[in-house]
Amino acid sequence: MSRRRSRSGLALALELAVPLALLGAWALWSSRSTSFFNPPLTDILDTFAETWIFERIPTDLAPSLARLLIGYALAACAGVALGLMLGSSPLAQRACAPLVEFSRAIPAPALIPIAITLIGIGNDMKVTLIAFVCFFPVLLNTIDGVSGIDPTLRATVQAYGLTRRERILRVVLPAASPQIFAGLRVSLSIGLLVMVVSEMVASTSGVGYFVLQAQQSFRIEDMWAGILMLGLLGYVLNGLFLLVEARVLAWHRGARASATADTT
Repeated sequence: MSRRRSRSGLALALELAVPLALLGAWALWSSRSTSFFNPPLTDILDTFAETWIFERIPTDLAPSLARLLIGYALAACAGVALGLMLGSSPLAQRACAPLVEFSRAIPAPALIPIAITLIGIGNDMKVTLIAFVCFFPVLLNTIDGVSGIDPTLRATVQAYGLTRRERILRVVLPAASPQIFAGLRVSLSIGLLVMVVSEMVASTSGVGYFVLQAQQSFRIEDMWAGILMLGLLGYVLNGLFLLVEARVLAWHRGARASATADTT
């Protein structure tokens, strides 16, 4: 136990040391900067504290998070549900493959004009775009996870006569969950990117809108502060996702560790 704690403490120290070292190097490099477009890091941090600690949370950060989480949740539910169906049926998977490959190859920024025309410039357009791009990584990873289940396990399940609902909840979802979570993690980073891009077009709120407005009005320190907020937001969301993944997939890590111990 003590060895495990020391390893986790060392990993946390390394995780914090690298960004702090980079921030220190950035602060030293920019401390004597006289460039209007490259202000000192201390000025950027002061602006960040003034702008993003409570002042802009309800007007920009909260709307961005709401759009991201709603679109992400819709994509996760639809991707897992459809992935379970297609992964269980090779014929359906083959029939839908051309449509899936065609749709996921379309860049999200190219869909913004169409989305504005069909849906408008409100939150529905942004949520739809986020859900669209987040959908495909979840779908494809769910299909791979379901179709890759051990045939022996499938035959065992059929022999026990479990209902379809029991097979999905007790066998298929647990077996495919590692790959499903891999798709969910990829989708989260893509959703954050599309959230920013959609807010830079025909929007009146959001972190992306704030960054663009700051750049266009030459408020460079505000622009850098907004970029720092986006990086911090991505880091926090990824950390929360890893915590949830560790709790949900604890059984998987335990089974893999025991299998490794048996082979050695």
